Amino acid sequence: MKPVKLSWILKVLGGTLFTGEGVYQEIVQGVSTDTRNIYIGDLFIPLRGERFNGHEFIELAYAKGAVGCITEERLHTVPEGKWMILVKDTKKALMELAAAYRKIFPIPVVAVTGSVGKTSTKDMMASFLSQKGVVLKTQGNYNNEIGLPLTVFGLEDHHTVAVLEMGMSGFGEIHNLSRIARPKFGVITNIGVSHIEHLGSQQGILKAKSELFDYLEEDGVALLNGDDPLLASLQEQLSCTVISFGIKSNNMYWAEEIDITGETTVLLIHTPTTQFKATVPSIGQHWIYNILPGVIIGEYFGMSISEMQQGIASFAPSGMRMEKESTDYPLHIINDTYNASPDSMRVALDVLCRWPVSGRRIAILGDMFELGDYSKQIHESIGRYAAQKEIDVLIFVGEEAKQMDVAAKQQGISSLYFPTKEELQDEIPSIVKRGDTILLKASRGMHLEETVEKLKEVK
Repeated sequence: MKPVKLSWILKVLGGTLFTGEGVYQEIVQGVSTDTRNIYIGDLFIPLRGERFNGHEFIELAYAKGAVGCITEERLHTVPEGKWMILVKDTKKALMELAAAYRKIFPIPVVAVTGSVGKTSTKDMMASFLSQKGVVLKTQGNYNNEIGLPLTVFGLEDHHTVAVLEMGMSGFGEIHNLSRIARPKFGVITNIGVSHIEHLGSQQGILKAKSELFDYLEEDGVALLNGDDPLLASLQEQLSCTVISFGIKSNNMYWAEEIDITGETTVLLIHTPTTQFKATVPSIGQHWIYNILPGVIIGEYFGMSISEMQQGIASFAPSGMRMEKESTDYPLHIINDTYNASPDSMRVALDVLCRWPVSGRRIAILGDMFELGDYSKQIHESIGRYAAQKEIDVLIFVGEEAKQMDVAAKQQGISSLYFPTKEELQDEIPSIVKRGDTILLKASRGMHLEETVEKLKEVK
């Protein structure tokens, strides 16, 4: 973080300043909401949740080196050499401060959202742009109303561009994130059914995702998946410049898969002015949707074809997203346990079926959450889809996954079902064989990464 002054913070937030005795430090070196990750010179902003109240840790934050805090609760005595600003809502203050801090930096921001693929798209664009400059990108799951502000505070003078992922579970959240980020480019990867429990329909999801453009810069550009019917309809509603991308050749930028060699995919990428080949260090046509926004942004930054090819070739996905590793046994694990939706389930199954293997293909699929009244029919549809694939062993785990198992068995498949991952893990040694390639995928709350660790223990 670029150091800021207490006077600047007060100008942004207002609030009431209280100080302890003695001389206090007016320069803030960083911002933290968690005393486990606080450093000398930081500003501490305690937040409230359903099961916690960060205000209980204000004194600890001071003790660990925080120079001040923003709080909804006033301490009876501010420690010597420290200060605090009393506000009505610390979460709102966090976002307000981040929005003001972002304005200090005259650099373009690329904002990415979508039901599926936003993290891989963000990572791919960051890989592209790092060939040309210094990129700040969202780390981990810092894509919400707390994580994005903390990411923005990572901006410094040497950054040339920021690539920020925006997630949401309800209306208004991406609106708030867009207000902080003020993006030059807004990317929507697709409109699926993730969070449909909270948003009611895909039209509701489209409306929530479209909040991305509420604070697009005046000369900003929307990058939309032109193969998605809902996003295709959105193109006519936006007043900004719109660039479409996808697999279909009627998009402004499109690509086609021309070869698979080992664990790599060769694409032919078409732009309005040229075409070129690129090698993706993974398998699957779905990478087209992650790569093309990077090509579009890359052209804006004046990247050469060779620089873009290098950006694609050097791409490394975030952890637990189609992450491949092999054990000594050996087992070949495709760890895609970070999250799951119907669309990403189908993509993962497609990838498994195309992955070069020496032994059996096994798919371990768990519950998909936040599907509301659609849950039963969606889990059934994935069960039927999995049953139609050339997979040697299908394993379903979790309460909702029972519907997948029933649907697969109705297709004549002898699938395995376990109500809990613990029951599955007890049986793993008797299920797997040397040389198996095993895909694991489920929603985050299933924590199937624990099953990955059990697979690694097989001797």
